Formats: sequence, C-alpha cells, structure tokens
Amino acid sequence: MIIVTGGAGFIGSCIVKGLNDLGISNIIIVDELGTDEKWKNLVNLKYKDFIHKNNFLEELKLMKNIDLIIHMGACSSTTETDSDYLIDNNFKYSKELFDWCLKNNCRLIYASSAATYGDGSIGYDDSKTDELKPLNMYGYTKKLFDQYVLNSENKPKQCVGLRFFNVYGPNEYHKGKMASVIFHSFNQIKKEKEIKLFKSYKKEYSDGEQKRDFVYVKDTVEVVLFMMKNDKINGIFNVGTGEARSFNDLARSVFKAMNLKENIKYVDMPQGLKEKYQYYTQANIEKLRKAGYKKKFYSLEEGTKDYVCKYLEKM
Repeated sequence: MIIVTGGAGFIGSCIVKGLNDLGISNIIIVDELGTDEKWKNLVNLKYKDFIHKNNFLEELKLMKNIDLIIHMGACSSTTETDSDYLIDNNFKYSKELFDWCLKNNCRLIYASSAATYGDGSIGYDDSKTDELKPLNMYGYTKKLFDQYVLNSENKPKQCVGLRFFNVYGPNEYHKGKMASVIFHSFNQIKKEKEIKLFKSYKKEYSDGEQKRDFVYVKDTVEVVLFMMKNDKINGIFNVGTGEARSFNDLARSVFKAMNLKENIKYVDMPQGLKEKYQYYTQANIEKLRKAGYKKKFYSLEEGTKDYVCKYLEKM
C-alpha cells in the first residue's frame, strides 16, 4: 500500500497518475478538497481510499503494511503570513509522518522546495541546509523539516527529500495566484492578447530577464518514481532541469505554442514582493545524476508546448 499526501493537489495527483500508469492502484490519497476545483484532479485516478488530512494522523496509527508514504501535502503559498499555521501544517505534520515511518518500517519520499535557498546568494547546492536563509515562511518550514531529517540519528529505511524548483504543468488549475507563470500567461493571452511580466529592480537584470529553473511536472513525477524503484537511495536532491531560463523566454515559448505573435508588457512588482523576490534560480542536479537518474528533462520550449497543446487549449 502506498499513501500519497496532497494526492488531489498539483504534483500529488500527477504522481498518482504516474503510479496508475505503472499498474499501481493500491493507493490511499490524503488531502483537503475545500471549495475549489481540486476535486477534479481525482476524477480519472484509481485509488483505494481518500482520507481528509485532518483525520489522517489518527487513522495512520491503526494502519499496517504501508510500504511507502509520498508526502506532497503542504501549504505551498509563498505569500501565506500565518506562521503558526505553516509550522503546524508543513513542519509538525511532516515530523509526525517521519516518526511514524521510522517506527513502522515504512519508506518516506517528501517534497522540499527550492524556496529553502532564499536569494540564492550561497548557490543551489543540495548538500547545504543549515546555512540557507529562505525569503518567506513557506521556505523556512521546508528548511526546518530538512534539518529535522538530516539531524535525526535514526531515519526510515528510505528517506528522500526532493527540492522542487519552479514546477508547471497539468492539474495546477485550482491553485489560483500560486499557479505557474505559464498557466497565467496562457490565460492572459486568451483574454488580453498579451503577457504581463514584472519589471526588474536590479540593474544587472533587464525587464523580464529574471531567471528561474522551470521544470515540467512530468519530470518531477519521473524523479519520484525513480526514487520509489531505487529504495537504497537516501538524502536530499534538487529537482530541476539544471538550466535557468528567463521569463522572456517563457513568454516567447507560450506565444509560439499558441502560434501567436509575441506581445510582452512589463508591469510594476507589488511592493510587498520586491524584497522577497528571487531573481535567479538554477538547480544543481549533479547529486541526482550521480544517484543514477539519467533521463533527459523537458526543455522549457518542449514542456510549454506539451502543456499548452495537450492540456490548456483543451480546458
């Protein structure tokens, strides 16, 4: 039996689909559906049971024969300001799962985040944790759990943390403001025939030339499945393409996928975001490659085309 927390969410539901494609349906999904459209991510999935996240830790105490927990559940809003909620939801909840896995001979694969790296001033090396300085509370809770795992003398028989960079792709439709720039760009073009990007406030970056490591969700699923199949691998790993691309590149790739002429405008960044904004991220994936992951990642252009043509245009 495999448990996927956050299994109705963006990455989680794609992981369940990946498991289904391998013929695996002995899955328990843990999540909170709320009042948005997240439930639609469940419609085409095969799984044994659904448990509300608020009830799960109590029900877990009675469970046996769980081989693997894939823990994707968290509040991923980088603008959430309720620190107590984030500590409870992202850190303490994860600690309880870690401790249960240790006591019950269960493997754990969990989502960390590139938000742990903060402004990137000390690089994006997945061998570093203690010295990292996140720019927001979400990133801080992810760092706290990474530290908890690394500092624990005893660990589950497999424990893997995945620091996801800027993930985009199908099943993020419910995420509102936290959905990817590609998702919002597609909808801006449909509505306004243009894409709005933030102006730059650093002289070394022109408008729209801020860079991110954009990684397609299908690649993140492949990494999770690789870790699942290779149960001797442990540690924290970056999950990105290893190549930083500009928001201008992203905008051009969306226009190209839609067969439309480019029309990019630059707008002021919200005041509260300016000092918390990452101008550059690029995953160092050397550790992932050394662990044996050999698959080629989608380029930004390839991933955008697949997402736009196979999913967004069919919504």
